Amino acid sequence: MNQITSNMTRANGSKHGWSLAGEYYKDPAIFQKEIDKIIFNTWIFAGHVSQIPNTGDYFLFNLLDESAIIVRTNDGSIAAYYNVCRHRGSHICKEDSGNAKRFLCPYHAWSYDLDGSLFAARGMPESFDKSDIKLHKCAIDFIDGMIFVNFNDNPTSLENAKRNLAPALQMYDFKNMKVAAHKNYPIAANWKITLENYQECYHCAPSHPEYALSHTLKVELDKFDVLQQPMLSRMETCGIKEYESYKHFDQQEDGQEQYAYSRYALFEKYKTGSQDGEQLAPLLGNIKGFDHGASDFSIGPLTYMLAYNDHVVVYVFTPTSQLTSACDIYWLVRSDAKEGVDYDIEKLTWLWHVTTLADERIIVDNQKGVNSKKYTPGPLADMEDSIESFITWYLSAIKE
Repeated sequence: MNQITSNMTRANGSKHGWSLAGEYYKDPAIFQKEIDKIIFNTWIFAGHVSQIPNTGDYFLFNLLDESAIIVRTNDGSIAAYYNVCRHRGSHICKEDSGNAKRFLCPYHAWSYDLDGSLFAARGMPESFDKSDIKLHKCAIDFIDGMIFVNFNDNPTSLENAKRNLAPALQMYDFKNMKVAAHKNYPIAANWKITLENYQECYHCAPSHPEYALSHTLKVELDKFDVLQQPMLSRMETCGIKEYESYKHFDQQEDGQEQYAYSRYALFEKYKTGSQDGEQLAPLLGNIKGFDHGASDFSIGPLTYMLAYNDHVVVYVFTPTSQLTSACDIYWLVRSDAKEGVDYDIEKLTWLWHVTTLADERIIVDNQKGVNSKKYTPGPLADMEDSIESFITWYLSAIKE
């Protein structure tokens, strides 16, 4: 019997160990609940501090109807503002990134300093007090150089995630990384189908031959522990701690954002996530060699990181509408690594580019089937236990 199947029911009356009903992927009213209770109520990876090194450097982070300006201010700090003019609401920044001494609204030429204060507003009456007008702040926080934003005015805390992930983050020295590449993958499917696909590797062997050659997560559970042993014997020599932290989905703590960390083995031929198994970039942080393993991080329900010993891949899953979503992937390397000398972009991005293109195809096919009048929930396999955890958490998160 499936280990995650039981006669118990979830909050909505569905059976544990079974997939969601079709309405959860199509109903506009449910989607609106998700926006209010999940999408705009979670911390999401927006970028890395290395992307805006100079005063006035900025980039936009867009999510559904919201847009945030993330900028390096005059005092060297980084701030986030809603991309909404305080005059009549126009978007202020139209370019995805750039450098600005001040932000100038293209509609009526109101201008704002980098601290969000209104600098000038032409043609206003004498009674107008511009000191009362500032750009609305967007919640922003930082985890070892990674920038996270949250569109809730009273967001959950990242403090437990920062503290409990610190030993793992310090091994890789995330502060001293940079974004080597960023790609956006539009997907014609509901965001939950996209995210559920990432949660399980039951599909990896039949759907991802490139990934399956190197990553042991594709194997059945009874074989996985055996494949872990060679990696575990090498970790200490390579400067990698045996460490695990898990407060994700149905284990989330009150008032705190969810997070997780774990490590798993690659097959013996593979030092890292490359086509030939060989090193792709300089070793990260305090890591001294290759134990033939990789680390999984998650922060919030939408941001995931796969850390190899020489580079990190960050995945961000977001809805773009009720029936469409996106996967943004960022490839991080050491900040002093030079493109064309220390790493090759095509080789660095190869594995997760081809894997994500294949994921797009199977996710879209999944949505097409869910759209059918004949779709009904199906039983989850043992290798899909993370989907059960996600569904249990999700139903609790959107309930009234």
